[in-house]
Amino acid sequence: MRGGTFITIEGGDGTGKTTLIQALALQAREQGHEVMITREPGGIPIAEAIRAIILGTENTAMDARTEALLYAAARRQHLAEKVMPALRKGAIVICDRFVDSSLAYQGYARGLGIEAVWEINRFAIEDCMPDLTLYLDLDPEVGLARIEQNGDREVNRLDLEGLAFHRKVREGYKLLESQFADRFVTIDAAMTPAQIADNAWQHLKPKLASR
Repeated sequence: MRGGTFITIEGGDGTGKTTLIQALALQAREQGHEVMITREPGGIPIAEAIRAIILGTENTAMDARTEALLYAAARRQHLAEKVMPALRKGAIVICDRFVDSSLAYQGYARGLGIEAVWEINRFAIEDCMPDLTLYLDLDPEVGLARIEQNGDREVNRLDLEGLAFHRKVREGYKLLESQFADRFVTIDAAMTPAQIADNAWQHLKPKLASR
């Protein structure tokens, strides 16, 4: 049984997930909560090694099913080694991406099927689903332009995909919004960072009050 709160931040590339995560963590800590920030794929050495394979720009020949399986493998190890122990200790875990990314990117945009990718991940995550998922919605053209302007951000294999692929990703997230309406909240990422953080906090706050 877990006593913590599992929050995931989703969105296309360049939507401001990292900025939002830092703002939410700061606000939660100021209110006395223990917060752990992590990311997918990655967060621990084994998953970071898998991340390097998945996102390496030299691996453009990677098969879509291979990609989906690697994400699920990294997710399982990350959960078992880092996320689940933190939740059992009662911490707030804020994770940059989780299973919804696989469903939107590999399931929908890659054409593997949302249900097929969900089955792979159901085995990986057992019943460890987020208490709240905040999805940052933005026109992919705007998000990719932000990435191009940010010289500090890593350029990965998914950044090499065309605009059409990223538009498919957005369509995939829209489908997930209705499929997981009980935990899925959409936030307009065209707002200022402060407005996004305030909007997100209003959705997160009730989850923390119930702890």
